[in-house]
Amino acid sequence: MIRFQYTIQDKIGLHARPVGLLAKTVAPYQDAKITISCGEQTADAKRIFAMMALQARQGDTITLSVEGGDEQAIADAIRAVFLSEHL
Repeated sequence: MIRFQYTIQDKIGLHARPVGLLAKTVAPYQDAKITISCGEQTADAKRIFAMMALQARQGDTITLSVEGGDEQAIADAIRAVFLSEHL
């Protein structure tokens, strides 16, 4: 399992465009369990509405967990989405 944290920089927070890109990025990894946590809430990173329900705002630190499949490649792809979107 790979787990890492990321602090939301975007003043809009975790919003639709990066969430959509994230879901699209992780969709091919059907055998992996990918979750995002913000506070006490956890969401499946393959489900757009679940991630939006986290309501992560600027300054919030989210925790991402990747389990199964090619964990390092998935984690790297997620980080790339965050960086490219300046999230």
